[in-house]
Amino acid sequence: MDETVISRAIIESFNKDLLDALEVDVAITGAGPSGLICGYYLAKKGIKTVMFERHLRVGGGLPGGGMMFNSIVIQEEAKGIMDEFGINLKKYKDGLYIADSLETISTMCSKTIKQGVKIFNLISVEDVVIRKDRICGLVLNWSAVNWSKLHVDPLAIKSKVVVDATGHETDVCRIVERKIGPKLNTETGKVIGEKSMWAEVGEGEIVKNTREVYPGLVVCGMAANAVYGSPRMGAIFGGMFISGKKAADVVGKMVKGSNGAPRAKA
Repeated sequence: MDETVISRAIIESFNKDLLDALEVDVAITGAGPSGLICGYYLAKKGIKTVMFERHLRVGGGLPGGGMMFNSIVIQEEAKGIMDEFGINLKKYKDGLYIADSLETISTMCSKTIKQGVKIFNLISVEDVVIRKDRICGLVLNWSAVNWSKLHVDPLAIKSKVVVDATGHETDVCRIVERKIGPKLNTETGKVIGEKSMWAEVGEGEIVKNTREVYPGLVVCGMAANAVYGSPRMGAIFGGMFISGKKAADVVGKMVKGSNGAPRAKA
């Protein structure tokens, strides 16, 4: 087979996907566990969703489990989500289960893509598009451009809603803070920053913190706790998963309110 045919197939198919992503209902930044779950449930609602991950692989900190022991803990409250994805759980004690971190993230990634979410890896968010005090898109560049500190202009996409699922770094919220000042929906108007590990408190607050933090911008997963100043949780992930599902519900209502109804799946 001619190598140029292989190259053409890759270039043409990728360009088609990228062009299709220029105008979407929802753009999720960060393909960690909460971002993947959010995308899965949004696509399940028929909402056109794309996801941008700056790293080569998806999963955030989940594949490493706890201190590179590739197991994670899941609470009873999140078991229904795990069951829907078909991920194996082993009961550890009443209310707590053990899951293989690699099975968990690979299954979530596969099911999210098959549900209709296009995931672009190795693409970073440089800026946001703001119109009339509302986030309505993202400014993107290749991650390698940023890592190499090359002066290469980015490109932009339109999105009715943006989800910051970038974890501890809260990349999008920090960009908004830098660009327009302390106007986030927090006590200080800024990203407060996560507190030290306290799993019991952090797991409860992550769901509460999953919400619209600025018009058109929803925060979920560990980014939610970092923005609102709640503790980190460690290698227990039930709250992360529930946060992703809640974010999909919050965003779904926002998208529906912006255009009457979510679009049907192709």
